[in-house]
Amino acid sequence: MGLPTLAVFKLASCDGCQLTLLDCEDELLGLAGQVEIAHFLEASSAVRPGPYDLTLVEGSVTTPADAERIHAIRAASRHLVTIGACATAGGIQALRNFADVDEFTRTVYARPDYIDTLATSTPASAHVDVDFELRGCPIDRRQLLEVITAYLAGPLGPVTHAGCGAICPAYGRGCFGPSGSVNLPALIPVLHRDGMDDRDTERFLHTFNTAAFEEELRR
Repeated sequence: MGLPTLAVFKLASCDGCQLTLLDCEDELLGLAGQVEIAHFLEASSAVRPGPYDLTLVEGSVTTPADAERIHAIRAASRHLVTIGACATAGGIQALRNFADVDEFTRTVYARPDYIDTLATSTPASAHVDVDFELRGCPIDRRQLLEVITAYLAGPLGPVTHAGCGAICPAYGRGCFGPSGSVNLPALIPVLHRDGMDDRDTERFLHTFNTAAFEEELRR
């Protein structure tokens, strides 16, 4: 069995979040032995076709080509994680959402008829299902490494409130959400998929923060 494959794709963005990954330096040397970097044009022109086990997407959807491409990326990815403000919220490009984009192109470009763009800048989640969103402009390198490490240790976990350093996933243990604030709409279907019935799911969620989880279930 080969190493899990990692792909990194860019849509409309400044590349800052991809540079955060490259800035990991020493940590990347460790990751290099645990994953096969199959697509990461910021780092290498060598490209392997999908499917990919873990895909990171930077940037927002701003052109018709982007809108088609994010669907192709989703179809080729077992797990899709968006990184940064552009990919998770549309970024500064979303200023166009509140103005006349045709006026912008006429003002900026000598030949606006060559510009093929959408009237809006939208996050990837507006077009496809996303497994995890890592916010920030740029993203925090420690949080990025936590996400990749959690994936390598197994499932991404119940998407709990951050701050623990993801100690349990780093050592191959499941995450029981001791910090609370679990994304239940994302978590419960995954638990059912992995074989937990309603009773086991309730017991799992009551491990540490019973009151907090009960409150979220009532929302």
